[in-house]
Amino acid sequence: MKKITITTTFSAYDSIADLPLESQDLMQQAIKARINAYAPYSKFRVGVALLLDNGKIILGSNQENAAYPSGLCAERVAVFYAGANFPEAKILQMAITAASDTNTTTVPIPPCGACRQSIAEYEIKQDTPIIIYFMGEIGAVYKSDSLKNLLPFLFDKKYL
Repeated sequence: MKKITITTTFSAYDSIADLPLESQDLMQQAIKARINAYAPYSKFRVGVALLLDNGKIILGSNQENAAYPSGLCAERVAVFYAGANFPEAKILQMAITAASDTNTTTVPIPPCGACRQSIAEYEIKQDTPIIIYFMGEIGAVYKSDSLKNLLPFLFDKKYL
């Protein structure tokens, strides 16, 4: 047996104010989307803003459903909307923010596994890394230069 070590690198910013201006704006839009989340069951709201290479900004928020798991995470709402409405556009950046109605989230909250796999599909399809910024409600923001940092053993079409 041998062990395999995988190392990933993220950039850490103390707050939104430390991000590049374009990314600050994207995160502010994600915060607005988060406020519009439909989360009556989990009380956990997520907002996403995507910057496409055509200049469009796509927003998404989580949408829950009493018939769990029929709801959809914010990341997939935004990515699927972009794919359906701008199929030729590339996703350049993604800003994600999450907040709880019951306590203040102060640590960066990354996308769940299902969302990571969905984002991976688009990153592979467009053959361009997607820069991902993520945060809680307040505090630090982490930046990943590619989805592959978040999902190093991603499953893609080469396995089919």
